[in-house]
Amino acid sequence: MLAIGSDHGGYELKQAVMKHLAERGVEYRDYGTYSPESCDYPDYGEAVGRAVASGECERGIVICGTGIGISMAANKVRGVRCALCGDCYSAQMSREHNDANVLALGARVLGEGLALKIVDTYLDTAFAGGRHARRVAKIMAIEDKA
Repeated sequence: MLAIGSDHGGYELKQAVMKHLAERGVEYRDYGTYSPESCDYPDYGEAVGRAVASGECERGIVICGTGIGISMAANKVRGVRCALCGDCYSAQMSREHNDANVLALGARVLGEGLALKIVDTYLDTAFAGGRHARRVAKIMAIEDKA
């Protein structure tokens, strides 16, 4: 199960991503927002982050105007490794090397076509493990030092 959420700035792209996920047969749960009316991105970044961190959903996608704010909010949730990606290579590396469990997109930065290719790359790329697992473990240990 994939968690997805956006603020008003990402609402339209979220609709396109959800349609694309359905066409691919990917199950998802929409954590809002449910309209293009102005709202606060931290609410949706946190909701998706909590769904992923709790195991309710395996991975997530968050979308706001730039992807910056909502990725910051998602990353505040312990256990989340949210990567803001504006190209397919970054999406691939976020999965292969960093085991990113949440993808952030900027709706006002990306066109729909590129955004959907980034989503596909994120979904289709597995974590490489090996030496990267040690590094991901170090990232996760940083939370424990706070």
